[in-house]
Amino acid sequence: MSGLEPSSIIFPLRKTLRKYNNVFIRVAEVEEIVSSENKIICDLGECSYDHLVVAIGATTNYYGNRNIQEQSIPMKSVGESLILRNAILSDLESALTVDSDEERQSLIDIVIVGGGATGVELAGAIAEMKQYIIPKDYPELNVEEVDVYLVQGEDRLLSGMKPKSSATSLSYLKDLGVNVILNTFVTGYDGKVATLSDGKTLHTRKLIWAAGIHGNQIPGLPDSAYGQGRRLKVGNHLKVEGFENIYAIGDIAYLESDVFPKGHPQVAQVAIQQGTNLAKNLERSLKEKEWKPFKYNDKGSMATIGRNRAVVDLPQFSFSGFFAWAAWLVVHLFSILGTKNKLFVFLNWVWNYVTYDQSLRLIIKTKPESLGIESKE
Repeated sequence: MSGLEPSSIIFPLRKTLRKYNNVFIRVAEVEEIVSSENKIICDLGECSYDHLVVAIGATTNYYGNRNIQEQSIPMKSVGESLILRNAILSDLESALTVDSDEERQSLIDIVIVGGGATGVELAGAIAEMKQYIIPKDYPELNVEEVDVYLVQGEDRLLSGMKPKSSATSLSYLKDLGVNVILNTFVTGYDGKVATLSDGKTLHTRKLIWAAGIHGNQIPGLPDSAYGQGRRLKVGNHLKVEGFENIYAIGDIAYLESDVFPKGHPQVAQVAIQQGTNLAKNLERSLKEKEWKPFKYNDKGSMATIGRNRAVVDLPQFSFSGFFAWAAWLVVHLFSILGTKNKLFVFLNWVWNYVTYDQSLRLIIKTKPESLGIESKE
């Protein structure tokens, strides 16, 4: 929502790993894993391996609805977030010049599908943009006409958090003017009209799909290796079932335990801890030491719903409000790589907080016809 520069929250792998002289990076598309020969086939050629770590993450799950897949906007990458920003700002510009009230309404209304952390945080950010930014940048628009909808298929938001945090997040969103629709699914979308499971329709040019994810896939691994959510089934040492030298970590790894009978949550902390565990175990194998099983240390969950509004679940207790929001800022600030990035993000946050403004409202587009490609941007 134009609050941060993309370069402030992503970091080049080559810069991160330049201090290691035995790490080599190649940008290629993996076409197949040939496990019987310990090699992968890429569009650049073949590559042999002794140990293979699969960390290909997850992608947006449209549950087989091709129309939604083709017409909606996902939120899984920086590139997709830029497309979303361009769409919102471009449609606000277009809304100033259309003749039809109905067309203007469809340009300024936004529907978000999915009440997880992504959907809730996005709804809060857009609602704050409606409250503080649009009246200043687009004084010709009646901001009261801008409607933000959040559609959730379950009976509460943030189902992975405690019920108290779910209820608090719902209250925060309603205070910000978000129209929250629970126990309802979006069953279709043609680019202009979203159809809900209760038969109602919402007119919008922007349907943001944050309703679920499933694992990416690489040809060569058998169907039996995949579990729930199209994730690779792994054991306690993160080895893919049926293989001795292929491992999976992060969103793509599916590891059942007594605490997580449906697999670990697909969040950054799980991926970080799995990567650390696997790296140390590979070092142990060089020293012929016994491997240690992976055990997730759940440090808690948090979600921000806007200025001074956030919810935090820790293992022993939960809290919300300003202190939860401040805790969210601190945790995310220290998760960002690079001192310069931390400083820039901090300055942007301070500026936004003091001025009630965002400084990066840029519509960044290419000219597809000049590049010979098609682009939704």
